[in-house]
Amino acid sequence: MGKITGFLEIEREDRDYAPVAERVKTWTEFVLPLSEKEIRDQAARCMDCGIPYCHGTGSVAPGTPGCPVNNQIPDWNDLVYRGEWEEAARNLHSTNNFPEVTGRVCPAPCEASCTLNIDDNPVTIKSIECAIADKAIESGWIKPEPAARRTGRKVAVVGAGPAGMACAQQLARVGHEVHVFEKHAKAGGLLRYGIPDFKMEKGIVDIRVKQMEGEGVTFHYGAHIGVNVPAETLLKDYDAVALTGGAEKPRDLLIPGRDLEGIHFAMDFLPQQNRRVSGEPLGDTKPILATGKHVVVIGGGDTGSDCIGTAIRQGALSVLNFEIMPQPPEKENKALTWPYWPLKLRTSSSHEEGAQRQFAVLTQHFHGENGHVKSLQCVRVDSQLKPIPGSEFEVKADLVLLAMGFVHPVQEGLLKSLHVELDPRGNARASTDDYKTSVPKVFAAGDMRRGQSLVVWAIREGRQCANAIDTFLMGSSTLPR
Repeated sequence: MGKITGFLEIEREDRDYAPVAERVKTWTEFVLPLSEKEIRDQAARCMDCGIPYCHGTGSVAPGTPGCPVNNQIPDWNDLVYRGEWEEAARNLHSTNNFPEVTGRVCPAPCEASCTLNIDDNPVTIKSIECAIADKAIESGWIKPEPAARRTGRKVAVVGAGPAGMACAQQLARVGHEVHVFEKHAKAGGLLRYGIPDFKMEKGIVDIRVKQMEGEGVTFHYGAHIGVNVPAETLLKDYDAVALTGGAEKPRDLLIPGRDLEGIHFAMDFLPQQNRRVSGEPLGDTKPILATGKHVVVIGGGDTGSDCIGTAIRQGALSVLNFEIMPQPPEKENKALTWPYWPLKLRTSSSHEEGAQRQFAVLTQHFHGENGHVKSLQCVRVDSQLKPIPGSEFEVKADLVLLAMGFVHPVQEGLLKSLHVELDPRGNARASTDDYKTSVPKVFAAGDMRRGQSLVVWAIREGRQCANAIDTFLMGSSTLPR
């Protein structure tokens, strides 16, 4: 694949970022793409490695090597190297409905499992994927692919995030009448109302919505199933129902002072800025802004990173990031971890923009004045997450953002009104064999089924759920799993 000796002759070169001083002034993407020649050179580095773990193993277990959607990475690397961009785009889209999304926000487990990562020089797979997808958009290759025949079957998809959109697109392309119900004003789920615009501009989502509408998908916005639309109507009006909402129940920090003003969940904070950028009204929601404030972000994952970048762009006086886990090593032991996703210190572009990070910190008490948070009482913890006596300290805070992950889907409304059986973690119970829930003709996929996860897993499960629904309706399916 690629150039046989490419990995020996060409050094790894990846996309760069615009300078911090420039990028924090805007809400636009700041990744500087490589030139076409540079991308082709990087694709030439893909070696004939024998077992390309980057493909993914096909296992559904989190943490397995490679790409969850099983992208045929060596194949499209070779096509890019040879300049066959349109064929590369066809190949890429055969496994991934939204590669322009994963090329921007996926953490790239494929690169971690690349054979060249054994010596820290993996192929720049994510950048090549993004370049293929962007070239397909620029060249007008992203067109509706409507079905040649209609099946006469109707499917309701609840939730217009990546799992729901992937499921809906696949089902529409084999001729089913697909209706997507979304509680928000626009489609995209966390792609639109969680990921900041500086990581992914929302015109990307609009392109796919337009494509799907051309394929016959009907979007119903402001339709909160189980709240303002009875869930029972879906069972009555549709031949199958796919539940593809998110795991939106946030993990809370129930300590003294939690009821003070100025303490918010990350997903109350981030969507507001998405709406400001797009011009969508906030409605009756009280604005949450970091402008002129000392901000503390509790939680060291991607959501915490997004809060940091957003707070800095809003003009925070300072941003401090706490993580309860100990600081991971800067470099993994490849002999122990490769080709699996390693635990190591990861510094995001937002971390580089001026946040201070502290690991092994537990917040014990919020202190306030006049009902508003003013400081945090904290303590350092050992490797067992036990407080270390004498290590207590206090930090100033005018705004606290809780970004500690999500425990399961919101169960009130949709899940309870349909009486969907839950698994021990509080997610909709369904297996990856057929994605069926305990309710006849109701399926579940994505974060609603598996819990908080990556966009690439949502796309995978949406596609596989579409295959299961098509099989359920027609007896068999031509859709890939």
